[in-house]
Amino acid sequence: MAGAQPLVQIKEHLRIHNLLVRQCLAEFLGVFVLLLLTQGAVAQAVTSGETKGNFFTMFLCGSLSVTIAIYVAGNVSDALQNYTGGDLTVTGPKETASIFATYPAPYLSLNNGFLDQVLGTAMLIVGLLAILDRRNKGVPAGLEPVVVGLLILTIGLSMGVNCGFPLNPARDLGPRLFTYVAGWGPEVFSAGNGWWWVPVVAPLVGATLGTATYQLMVALHHPVDSESVQETSDLETPASAKTTESKL
Repeated sequence: MAGAQPLVQIKEHLRIHNLLVRQCLAEFLGVFVLLLLTQGAVAQAVTSGETKGNFFTMFLCGSLSVTIAIYVAGNVSDALQNYTGGDLTVTGPKETASIFATYPAPYLSLNNGFLDQVLGTAMLIVGLLAILDRRNKGVPAGLEPVVVGLLILTIGLSMGVNCGFPLNPARDLGPRLFTYVAGWGPEVFSAGNGWWWVPVVAPLVGATLGTATYQLMVALHHPVDSESVQETSDLETPASAKTTESKL
């Protein structure tokens, strides 16, 4: 027992008691895990010429990484140099900027890309609110991250072809800033007709739209507790008893 005392003291010394700091640390680690696993899958597919991955593996890994990141929070390798020959480009057959941030398909306009991200994020928020709504069907406790991962996979497989599916400003802006200072240069902001602002602004609009949609069409119409009790009582009361009560 004496040997355990120093360990307890060290643990207590390292423990952070400020709630905000603890939340920030957990969020930092969760986002790190999310980006590391997601971009690792993209890097593997891009730098191998899609011989060791494709759009499905990228979408699948991105979805599963969200699941892992949620549970957690609740580097660029030499392959890039071998693949590009040291020429870090944003466009072209050997581009690698899309490993880190999203870029639109050649046919996608800014307006359609904005709509794509608004709808995608709105669907994400509607799904999240439904998953977390205990007054709705609900999800067994502890399985929420798994279902969220499946939700994101579904969105990716149905809407990801246009520009990927950032759906979150933190997923796109931070990595884009990294590529700007790490050698890809200012083209990361000018490519795709100045695409960079769409994954930042559109998800904010989509999240607002998705929240309003779920609240107005589902959440606001849940019966209050007294109404729920009355409905249950009405269902359990025999019809003959109701008739008798009405006569009295």
